[in-house]
Amino acid sequence: MVTLNDYLYSGSTIFRILNNYIRDLRKDAKVNHNEIDLVHSNFLIHIQEMLEHNDFLTAQSQKIREFYRYMAKEYPFLAFTFRGRIKSLIRAEEKFNGYIVEYIYDYYEKYGSYPSVAQLKDRLSCFRDFIAYRIVISLPKCYSDSEEDRKKRELEYLYQIANILPEFLEERGFTAEPAEGIMESTSPLLKEEVHPYYRDYISHNGVNEYQSLHITFYDNSSRSYAEVQLRTKEMDDVAEIGSANHRLYEKTQEKDRSRREAIPEGECRYFDDAYERGMKLLNLQMKDLDVNMFAATDNSHVNDGCGLYRGRLILPYEHLSRFQTDSEE
Repeated sequence: MVTLNDYLYSGSTIFRILNNYIRDLRKDAKVNHNEIDLVHSNFLIHIQEMLEHNDFLTAQSQKIREFYRYMAKEYPFLAFTFRGRIKSLIRAEEKFNGYIVEYIYDYYEKYGSYPSVAQLKDRLSCFRDFIAYRIVISLPKCYSDSEEDRKKRELEYLYQIANILPEFLEERGFTAEPAEGIMESTSPLLKEEVHPYYRDYISHNGVNEYQSLHITFYDNSSRSYAEVQLRTKEMDDVAEIGSANHRLYEKTQEKDRSRREAIPEGECRYFDDAYERGMKLLNLQMKDLDVNMFAATDNSHVNDGCGLYRGRLILPYEHLSRFQTDSEE
């Protein structure tokens, strides 16, 4: 079986690694009549195109910047950041194999049999966050009489921005994708007309305290999907360095995937392959990798300049609150 790990110690560039992995995976898939590995190959080609930083990313980021300029004009008293990234290769590979493992396991647990190839392909067609943008806002304390008031107003501004975003981007060639009832908002601050598009992790606050608004757009000019996340600074801190930190999320996934061994080995090759690939990635020792523009002293201290582990930044933009007055906004 071909795995990404086989190519991460060669000293090659990330593009050479991808080229070789895709080539060998596709060749092996054809020899073994493995339809899922063919889907896997196409998935990796899409990642490769993203990492190449094609012109459409510049054009797309420019449209997102237009919303930044709108916010700077309409909310001069807010501080906010815009960030954009392409999903990292390792994280995308983990997610692809994780989807296979989880879907087959859940299906087996429910029906006592395995899903068809067609059902599995349909599950793997749901990737919408290769490209993601994040808007983080903060209302400086000098504009509020109390912390409770500041948080209340900050949340109101966040939902105001969420209400405006879909129409703003649709006028610039994007189409908001229905969330299909996933994490449907219960907040009265979200307008009825935009309800179908948002996954609201604020009104559905989970066990790990993760909070954010998520919406997916289809960029008609580049024919690609992009996810936009909206958060307050406090929500972003919880997600990045607090109880919802991604490393803690991954630890939960590790435990979750370890239970998948309940499926008898050898009965479903798609499960077995995805499980093995996923476990190998989770056990990677970053300091041993040899990939161009990547360095690590351990699994926590990583300098990634190639989109291998932490993704590639495509839009850093920051607005610091400059407008100040003694009166209420």
